[in-house]
Amino acid sequence: MASSEKTPVDLSAAMITEPAALADWLVIAPLVLCMVLGSLLLMVRKDTRLQPFIAIPGLAVLVLLDVGLLVHVIVNGPVTMTMGRWLPPFGISFTVDILGALLCLTAGIAAFAGGLYGAGDVNDSGRRYGFYPFLFLMMAGVSGAFLTGDIFNLYVWFEVLLISSFGLLILGSERGQIDGATKYAFLNLVATTLFLIATGYLYGIFGTLNMADIAQKAPAMTDKAPLVTLVSLYLLAFGMKAAAFPANFWLPASYHTPRVVVSALFAGLLTKVGVYALMRVTLMLFPAERDVLGFVIAIIAAATMIIGAMGALAQTDFRRLLGYLVISGIGIMFAGIALASPSGVAGTIFYAVHSMIVMTALYLASGLAARAAGGFSIASSSGVYSSHVFLAAITLMLFFAVSGLPPFSGFWPKVILVKASLDVGAWWLAGAILLSGFLTTIAVGRVWILSYWRPAMTGGPAQDEAVTLNPLVDYLPLVLLTALVVIVGIFPQQILELSQTGSDQVLNPVDYIRSVFPQGGEQ
Repeated sequence: MASSEKTPVDLSAAMITEPAALADWLVIAPLVLCMVLGSLLLMVRKDTRLQPFIAIPGLAVLVLLDVGLLVHVIVNGPVTMTMGRWLPPFGISFTVDILGALLCLTAGIAAFAGGLYGAGDVNDSGRRYGFYPFLFLMMAGVSGAFLTGDIFNLYVWFEVLLISSFGLLILGSERGQIDGATKYAFLNLVATTLFLIATGYLYGIFGTLNMADIAQKAPAMTDKAPLVTLVSLYLLAFGMKAAAFPANFWLPASYHTPRVVVSALFAGLLTKVGVYALMRVTLMLFPAERDVLGFVIAIIAAATMIIGAMGALAQTDFRRLLGYLVISGIGIMFAGIALASPSGVAGTIFYAVHSMIVMTALYLASGLAARAAGGFSIASSSGVYSSHVFLAAITLMLFFAVSGLPPFSGFWPKVILVKASLDVGAWWLAGAILLSGFLTTIAVGRVWILSYWRPAMTGGPAQDEAVTLNPLVDYLPLVLLTALVVIVGIFPQQILELSQTGSDQVLNPVDYIRSVFPQGGEQ
């Protein structure tokens, strides 16, 4: 007869039995907030007046959660939350270090500014068709990509942000938007397919998709599997998503078509997720294979930054010009990945933070300038300085920052990357960084002279006193972002220290691995 007594089962060998610390819930708090508020905003999408009053405070809370998460990681080191209580690598882990937390916070700040600006830039039709729900869904994808510790989960969050970005891109359903969305969707779908193929290949080699587990196993697999091929696939996929050479043509063909606030959010956030993913895969998971591909990445970096700057010189449309400046900045970030030295990676992290803020701000400034001058055409617009001195002053600061001139935020990461290049004898890469900055200065200087400094042409909108800008929804987000650009430029020490710590944690992921596997060893 069978005994009625049940044998106790020791779950500690397979499951997490201890409750997570309250502070550790900050790891997934940004995702939960974005999904909850996105759902709420979807339910009230017909009440267009109510949406900003829900979305803007929600984005402010998102920034506060990101601040709390960054402080938690600074104090306690990398933090891991594993879903379903299953021990990693079987449970899907969210693992955040300084790099992920810092970029997550910067993305939250850019999204808050975009949400505030959108209250004036997006009309009732755009709100009704989902601007704010799509914004929160996109932020869920961006935050999830920065916080996940699982390669397949990274792919999932890429899909989330892509789906939402498609919706944002076609708000308004104008012919130009549909054309831009087609190019954007095609190239990103190709890149996503390559990403998925590479991930399937990765799982076939390692039998795991947990980043910490892969980082432990990869050194032993260097001579047993074609890892250079695998990393090359990831380089191609993430390079396409980041708009690096030679697959960069889709960005300036699509980023100028949606609402200004959508362009600003795309420029500030989406390409940086591609750079982040490439950093995580090449620098933390497969450093030996990155060494093999280092010169190729350096060539891509130099070509991207120079072609981007030269493309900006050739533009007659302000927003198209900014699209090429986004591309040039991607090349500068790739330079640090190519160098893979502690200072080079720190320079890339610093520049990513700078670029997320300054490119968002520049797109917002271009929208205000277009209202003041009557359009985005550089040749036909004029008189912004005479009619809107404050806007002109802010834009000039942002022009200096994107050119890498002191005392603004773009100066320091370029100095770090130039020095890091010279330290390893890559003088040509340092020269490419300096040349791209010089060409960028000429490109934005041309905009300043023609659209801002040139006297208003007869009958131009800049002479019409009826063109007014709202201090709250128009100027406030731009002032907040520009203030950060100035503060980081004058007091760079804090961001520099965080970038250096983030670089150390990526290049030597001992603490990252220990966070996932606290008992040590492979699971």
